[in-house]
Amino acid sequence: MGTEDRIVVGISIGDINGIGSEIILKTFEDSRMLEFCTPVIFASVKLMSFFKKHFETDINFHGIDRIEDLIPKKINVLNVWKEHVNVSFGEENEKGGEYAIKSLKAAVAALKESKIDALVTAPINKSNIQTEGFNFPGHTDFLAQELQGDSLMLLISESLRVGLLTDHVAVKDVVKNITRERIDNKINTIHQSLIEDFAIEKPKIAVLGINPHTGDNGVIGDEDDTLLRPALDNIRKNGKMVFGPYAADSFFGSGNYKNFDAIIASYHDQGLIPFKTLAFGKGVNFTAGLNRIRTSPDHGTAFDLAGKNQANFDSFREAVFSAISIYRTRQEYKEISKNPMQISRKRSYSKKK
Repeated sequence: MGTEDRIVVGISIGDINGIGSEIILKTFEDSRMLEFCTPVIFASVKLMSFFKKHFETDINFHGIDRIEDLIPKKINVLNVWKEHVNVSFGEENEKGGEYAIKSLKAAVAALKESKIDALVTAPINKSNIQTEGFNFPGHTDFLAQELQGDSLMLLISESLRVGLLTDHVAVKDVVKNITRERIDNKINTIHQSLIEDFAIEKPKIAVLGINPHTGDNGVIGDEDDTLLRPALDNIRKNGKMVFGPYAADSFFGSGNYKNFDAIIASYHDQGLIPFKTLAFGKGVNFTAGLNRIRTSPDHGTAFDLAGKNQANFDSFREAVFSAISIYRTRQEYKEISKNPMQISRKRSYSKKK
C-alpha cells in the first residue's frame, strides 16, 4: 500500500489497561515520526481521546471508519468499535483482553489484505485474552495461523539477534518439541530472514545447546549428541554457515555472540534472558518467516506502571523503526530477485538492522 517514503504502519492497541496507549502516544507525539510512516491505530477515537487527555499529550488524531480513508502523514485512528469503553489502569480483567483482541484481529485483517504495510503490536496479557474464539499463548501463534510462512520469534537489537527453536512452551515439554524437522525449519527460516529482511548476504548462525554444557558427552542428557549435532552437520552440508551447538552458560558472557549474525536458542528463557539483559528497552520482537511484517516492543503490559505516565517508550519506537526498515529491505530484495541482472546491488551487507 505504501511507497518507499510513505509506509503505512498499523498499530494494535494492546491491553487497554496496560502501558500500550502511553507508549503509542509518546512515540507519535514526536511529529518527526510522520516523516517515516503513516500510522493507523486500530481502536476508537473515543478511547484514544481519553488516553490523550489522561496523559496530557500534545497530539492530534484523524478519525476514520474505513482504512481507505486514511490521510498520509497524519495519525489515523480507525474506529474498530464506537462504544464507550471503561479503562481500569493496572487491572487485569476481561475487558482489557476483549478489546486487545478486537484491535488485533482488525489490524491483522488489514495486514492480510495489504491495506497496511506492516503491523506493530502493543503488549497484550496472555491470560485475559483466552476465549473460545481466541486460544493462543500470544501474538506469534495467532499470526502463524493467520499469515503464510513458518513463523519464528526473533528478538533484534542494534547488535544482537536471537531466535528460538521453541517459544511459549513449558520447560518440561521443551525436549519433546525439538525435532529434526523443527531444527531444519527454524534454521532455514532465520537464514532466509537474515538475507531478505536484514540484507545479510551470507549469514553466520550460532546454535545453543539443549542441555547444560551441551550434555557433557551424554552425562547431562544426550539430545545434543543424538539430535542437534547430526541436524547441524546435515544443514552445513547444504552450504549454510551454521555453528554449534555452543554451551549457553558462557556464550553471551564471553562475547562470542558478536561473531554471528544471529543466535538460535533451544527454548524461551535460554534466549530471552541474555537478550533482555543486554538490550532491554531497546530490543524488538520480530515475527520472522511470515509473508507480512510484524514487530512489537520487548516488554509486556507493565500493569504496575499503567496510567502513571512513567512508561519508557524506547522499545516501541524501535519496533516502529524496525518494521519500516524490514519492509524497505524486503521490498528491495523482491525487486533484486525479479531483476537480478538489471538492478545494481546497492545494499550494504554489513547492516545490523
